[in-house]
Amino acid sequence: MENQVGKTKDVGFQFGIRKTFSVSSEKVWDFLFSENGLKIWLGNLKNELEIKKEYETENGITGLVRVFKANSHIRLNWKPKNWENMSTIQIRVIGNQTKATIAIHQEKLLNTEQRNEMKAYWTEIIKKIGDELLT
Repeated sequence: MENQVGKTKDVGFQFGIRKTFSVSSEKVWDFLFSENGLKIWLGNLKNELEIKKEYETENGITGLVRVFKANSHIRLNWKPKNWENMSTIQIRVIGNQTKATIAIHQEKLLNTEQRNEMKAYWTEIIKKIGDELLT
């Protein structure tokens, strides 16, 4: 049996992307959870993001915030309205006062096609985040 890119033993398919920016980790974190930042990576929220609470965006993404550690990471369930499955996303900010890395990891994807869809999606999202951070 041949290996499939992104296939895991326990959580289906996964995808991860990282990008480092020449700004402080605090600035990156604050941007990600600002109104503008949330719109970029999550969408316009119908309700507040709160730990152990469900959320929904105007474009139909639903989920539950599992973990929120300020200035470190968030872990949440994530399901677009056209998906049958619920995936898990973790966004982590690692860095210091001069540079920061955003690491986005998504697991519980159904197959290669869904993984490729999310690879294109998160590649575009991280580019948009970078464009905003560096202006």
